Amino acid sequence: MDIGRVNPGMKLEHQGITGLGSVHYNLDEDGLREASLARGEGTEGQNKTLLVTTGKFTGRSPKDKHVVRTPTTEDVIWWENNAPMSPEGWARLKADMMAHMQGRDYFVQDLFGGADPEHRLDVRLVTELAWHGLFIRHMLRRPAAEELDNFAPEWTIINCPSFFADPERHDCRTDTVIAFNFDEKLILVGGTEYAGENKKSVFTLLNYILPEKGVMAMHCSANHAKDNPVDAAIFFGLSGTGKTTLSADPNRTLLGDDEHGWSERGLFNFEGGCYAKTISLSPEAEPEIYATCFMRNTVIENMVFDPETKELDFEDDSLTPNMRSAYPLHYIPNASESGIAGHPKNIVMLTCDAFGVLPPIARLTPAQAMYHFLSGFTSKVAGTERGVSEPEPTFSTCFGKPFLPRRPEVYGKLLQEKIARHGVTCWLVNTGWTGGAYGTGHRMPIKATRTLLTHALDGSLEDGQFRKDAHFGFEVPLSCPGVDDRLLDPRGTWDDPAAYDAAAEKLVEMFAENFAQYVPFIDDDVKAVAIG
Repeated sequence: MDIGRVNPGMKLEHQGITGLGSVHYNLDEDGLREASLARGEGTEGQNKTLLVTTGKFTGRSPKDKHVVRTPTTEDVIWWENNAPMSPEGWARLKADMMAHMQGRDYFVQDLFGGADPEHRLDVRLVTELAWHGLFIRHMLRRPAAEELDNFAPEWTIINCPSFFADPERHDCRTDTVIAFNFDEKLILVGGTEYAGENKKSVFTLLNYILPEKGVMAMHCSANHAKDNPVDAAIFFGLSGTGKTTLSADPNRTLLGDDEHGWSERGLFNFEGGCYAKTISLSPEAEPEIYATCFMRNTVIENMVFDPETKELDFEDDSLTPNMRSAYPLHYIPNASESGIAGHPKNIVMLTCDAFGVLPPIARLTPAQAMYHFLSGFTSKVAGTERGVSEPEPTFSTCFGKPFLPRRPEVYGKLLQEKIARHGVTCWLVNTGWTGGAYGTGHRMPIKATRTLLTHALDGSLEDGQFRKDAHFGFEVPLSCPGVDDRLLDPRGTWDDPAAYDAAAEKLVEMFAENFAQYVPFIDDDVKAVAIG
C-alpha cells in the first residue's frame, strides 16, 4: 500500500524495488514523528521533540564504507581511503537486502542536496526507520509539495538497519556496510542505526560529482555579513575546533554549519538543517542551538533524559559523548533563507592545537593555505581516549578525509584556483591551548578568538603590522584592538621559551612527516612551503 504524495511515474516499483509492505512517501515532520512513536522507535520529548537512541553505533563507521570497483571508478577513486567491493559482492549484497526488505514497511523522502538549483542533487532516501526519515528531512532541502509530482531521483539511498551483511559473501569488512555503486547511482546501508550515515552518504556523493563540474565541495560552515551576502566567509575545521560555534555569529547571517559548495556563482549550502553536538550545551554559551533542543520535531539523539519529565541531561555522556540534535536550519534566528551567498572574501581554517604552539590567528599565503588545507590538522588531548597520555596530532586531509572519494589534490587544486581567482584572504585560527600544552597551559579565550575573527572578517586586522613566524612562515598580527598583545606571541606565553621552541620543532616535524604523502602530487609553490 502506498501512502503520501509522490511522482506517480517514479514510485519504488518503477525502480525495481517491489514486494514491500506499506510505503509512506514524503510524510511531513509531524507525520514522521507520529509514525516513529507509533512504531516504538523513540519517545516524545518536551514540546513534541523526538528522543531516540541508536544502539551499538553512536557514530559513523568509516571503515565499513565501500565503493564498488568498476571500470568507471578504477582510475577515479582514492582507493587508499575507500575500501573496494567487487561487482559480484555488490550484486549479492543488493539481492540479499532486497529479499530482506520483502513485506516490511518503508519511508521514502524525496529531497534536494544543495541550495543552488543548477548544482543540487535530487536524492531519494528509503528508510526502514521512520525517525531516519524525519532526520534526513531536517538535514536536506525540502521540495515544495507541487515539486514532488515530478520528482525523479538521480540517486537513491536505502537504509535498512535490521539487515546485516555477510563479509565473506558480500565482500565487505563486517556485518555493517555502507556500499556505494557509482554506476548504478545507488547506496546501500545496513547494520547500523546511526542516522549520520544518511547525511554523510549524500555529502560523499557531492564530493564525487561536483568536482567534475568545477564546483568545490567542502566540509565547512559558512556565514555572511548581515544584508550583504557578497561578504561571505568559510570556516573549515574538524570536530572540536569551534566550526559550528564560531560561524553562528549573531552579528552575521548563518549560511550553514557543515557542508557547502563553491561554484562559479558563489557559495551554497548543501543542507537544510543542522546536526549539532549537544554535550555540555548551555543557554549562556550557545543560546540559539540550545533553544532548538526544545522545538517541535527536533530529533534528540543519544541523550540521557528523565523518564518522567523528559528533561534532558546535557552533561551525562554515558550513552556517548557524540550526543546530538537534528533540526531544520530555520530554527536558528539568523539563518539564511536562500542558503546562497557570494564568493567568500575570507577563508578561516580552524585548529585545536593542544601543543600550545600555534598563535591564535595567522594570515596565510595561497600556498600556505593549500598546505594547511591538505594537512587538516587538529589534536587529541590526554584523557579523551584510552592510552592517550600526551597530545596527539590528528591530520584529516581537506578537513574531511572520511568523505573524500577522490584524491585530496583534486579538492586542493580546485580550492587553490578559486582562492587565486577571487582574491580570498586566508587565516589559520587556533582555538586550542596557549601558555603551554594541554595540562600546563590553558584554553584559548573564546572572547579573544571572536574578537580576532571580527577584525579579520571586516578587513581591519589586515591594516596592522605583522611578523613572520619562525617555525611555520605564516604572518602573525602584532596587535588587535580588544586582545592582549601577549596572546599573539605564543612563545611569550610560555614560562619556559626553550620548551616552547622544542614543542614547535616537534610539531613542524609532525606536519612534514604527514605531508610527505602529498608532495608528489602538488605544485612547486606548495612544495616550497612543505620543504620550508
